Amino acid sequence: MRVIKQTFLNLPVKNLDKSIQFFTKLGFTFNPDFTNENATSMIINDHSFAMLLVEEYFMTFSKVPIPQGTRGFIYALSVTSRAEVDEMVKIALASGGKPANEVQDHGFMYGWSFLDPDDHLWEVFFMDGLPPKQ
Repeated sequence: MRVIKQTFLNLPVKNLDKSIQFFTKLGFTFNPDFTNENATSMIINDHSFAMLLVEEYFMTFSKVPIPQGTRGFIYALSVTSRAEVDEMVKIALASGGKPANEVQDHGFMYGWSFLDPDDHLWEVFFMDGLPPKQ
């Protein structure tokens, strides 16, 4: 089995300061060693990070155009309770995020989602057990 030591998501953003303010309100912190006017490293946990890159800088890493108006990925964050799901999404919506999907309650899994200021889709979920056997 391959061991991945760390995971870095690289996300294009239009306004880095606005993104930092938004995610700070959600309780995330940033590594100052990897922060400048073009980028920041948002700490998700000890092994997962989101590199928020100003669009022009993002394009220095990829020649594939940034899709506009589409969401190719869902960034899913597992939290510790249903209450934390609700709290995080409510803060996101009050801080400039936009609604995405309605609350989904599957019994063993509860989730809700929002769009950040750059329309990246974030799913916040709590899983309490395994899905029922089919």
